[in-house]
Amino acid sequence: MKQETVTVLGNEHLGNGYFRIGLDCSQAYRIAGPGQFVMVHLMDSDAPLLRRPFSIHRQIIDHDRLGGIELLYKVVGNCTEKISRLERGDRLDLLGPLGSGFRISKAHSRIHLVSGGIGVAPMAFLAMSLLEAGIESSACKVFLGGRTQDDVLCREIFSDLGMVLSISTDDGSAGNAGLVTDPLEVAVKAEKPDMIYACGPMGMLGSVADIAESFSVSCQVSVETVMACGMGACLGCAVERRGGQDAFLHACVDGPVFDAALLEY
Repeated sequence: MKQETVTVLGNEHLGNGYFRIGLDCSQAYRIAGPGQFVMVHLMDSDAPLLRRPFSIHRQIIDHDRLGGIELLYKVVGNCTEKISRLERGDRLDLLGPLGSGFRISKAHSRIHLVSGGIGVAPMAFLAMSLLEAGIESSACKVFLGGRTQDDVLCREIFSDLGMVLSISTDDGSAGNAGLVTDPLEVAVKAEKPDMIYACGPMGMLGSVADIAESFSVSCQVSVETVMACGMGACLGCAVERRGGQDAFLHACVDGPVFDAALLEY
């Protein structure tokens, strides 16, 4: 973990309030894993008091050297609105990499990745890491969901990697009309994968966990939750543990990636 002042490399508006920002960070992020996150603090005099958590979206690699990291985010409040106005050369205070990320096994031959909306943020990093681990792209199927077609992000990243895509939208404006878990359940029933990775709203994660449990498939979920410190000090990111003596886990230190069977949704 390292706290540092970083420079904005670019801040691209992807449409519908979604942005992708590049940050020039230290080489400490070369060993970051998919599913880990950073805590960001604006350096303005009127900046929000608390840091904000963001999943590491991708590493920027230049000739085998880390050139920085990217964060994918949506403008939802005062802090992200301020971040959306940053330009190349502006500065941010960055703390990370933090948390426990996705666990990858080279023994897995069939993998499903599932995301809803901005939950796709850590999945691009995960997809690239799977290929780096030697897993064939054709063995990875990606299920992307969103309210509308404008909320289905990163399609080109996964298709460029050679992964099979399944798209679902609530309003039917792209792909299947309905929940992203509908085609997931059909696919799992037809041929069980070795692992399901998922990130998105808690309701979606609960449905994914139910599918995984029903078909006896291993599943890891990345939880989206509010964090104040990112290091386990404030205990504000509690998530309920299923049937355990310790009633709660904390997303910042125990996660944000958990075995799906551990959580109460």
